[in-house]
Amino acid sequence: MPQHVVIAGGGFGGYYTARTLERILPAEVPVTLVSDVNYMLYTPLLPGAAAGTLEPRHVVVPLRERLKHTELRLGWVTGGDPSRRALRVELAAGESVDFDYDQLVVALGSVSRAAPIPGLGDHAIGFKTISEAISLRNRLVRHLEAAEATDDVDLRRQYLNFVFVGGGYAGLEGAAELYDFATDVLIHYPRCRQTGMRWVLVDAAPRIMPEIQPELAGFTLRLLRRRGLEVMLETQVTRVTDAAVELSTGETIPCRTVCWTAGVKASPVAERLGLPLDRGRIVCDETMRVSGYENVWALGDIAAIPDPARPGEACPPTAQHAIRQGKLMAHNVAAALGHRPEIQPFRFKTLGAFADLGRQNAVANLMGARVRGFPAWAIARFYHLAWIPGFKSKVRLIADWTMDFWFPRDVAELGQLGHPPRLAEHVVPSQLRQHESGGAAVADSSAA
Repeated sequence: MPQHVVIAGGGFGGYYTARTLERILPAEVPVTLVSDVNYMLYTPLLPGAAAGTLEPRHVVVPLRERLKHTELRLGWVTGGDPSRRALRVELAAGESVDFDYDQLVVALGSVSRAAPIPGLGDHAIGFKTISEAISLRNRLVRHLEAAEATDDVDLRRQYLNFVFVGGGYAGLEGAAELYDFATDVLIHYPRCRQTGMRWVLVDAAPRIMPEIQPELAGFTLRLLRRRGLEVMLETQVTRVTDAAVELSTGETIPCRTVCWTAGVKASPVAERLGLPLDRGRIVCDETMRVSGYENVWALGDIAAIPDPARPGEACPPTAQHAIRQGKLMAHNVAAALGHRPEIQPFRFKTLGAFADLGRQNAVANLMGARVRGFPAWAIARFYHLAWIPGFKSKVRLIADWTMDFWFPRDVAELGQLGHPPRLAEHVVPSQLRQHESGGAAVADSSAA
């Protein structure tokens, strides 16, 4: 019987593992990828999708199109038993099944790390998924519309204040892109323009973006403040309600939009797999093999893999690392199955990091070299264009960026997409009464 490879997760790590396995494994070796969605999200472009610069479908990679020989099963991993070589999955159709495997690759990624702050879970929105990005943009436009419509000045201020929590890449890029979008479209909202918006970025640390050099972080801070964003450092959120945010400084900001970007943690599913953990991440050796198991591997955000660039530390949860880990993972799994010479350790040093600040501005740390402004912005775009998988995706990115350069942003709010009303809700009371008395009105409107 052919040996079976199961990959849990379709993010960067899972996708590149499957893609490379298709190239190097014999066709008779079955590979199954389990994912809760049928696409891979190219997360570095998420802020652009949220701001309307990029079409949301253009920052995702359809797994079925790109993986020609991998069996894709849509579902949610709910547990595992490594002693039985079984992975428990709740399929999209509703049934719960066990996937038996000879080699298992765990690439389930990470989720937002929420703090125990009163009201945070009920009233804040994350910035980790494409649905959250779309929801955030729709909420912004919907609140602009609500603020424009109301005569209550205090209520209007609640709708026009926006708070982002977290001074890392996600928070800065998200706040910068959405702030640019809001200021661009404000011309269509005269009452909102008269009242004015307030955008606040809150972080508990003494500086933003600790991942890059202080010089670049300082440039970013000055740029954001010059544009009009308030950046509050060494400040914590203490409470969130449906209409306000309370800060450790004692200030209360009237606000109906709170975006939480203060860190991520490994998927909690890791706790259900029966594997060794270190602070929530699966413990692996330098080859990405899970400690104590010959046929279980892990990579990406969910895995604690020794970082060759920082002895004693685990690899950071970045897309760069996950992509390289995925490619090597495929070779190591193939070696474990006897189709490659030997299993190799993971060796990779971060090439650089980018933060897109909007308005053709960015900062970049390229292997120690500091780049900022337009050159960093241009380098970042070329980098993403090179790394997003698929020729079609590259063409769509170029088209979206070109359209954004020449045309103003769209202010349509499409919050009902994916949540259509029931058919009965389309019938207004007058139509319903006519329908009950004979149905002529409904028939006529249907014919029209």
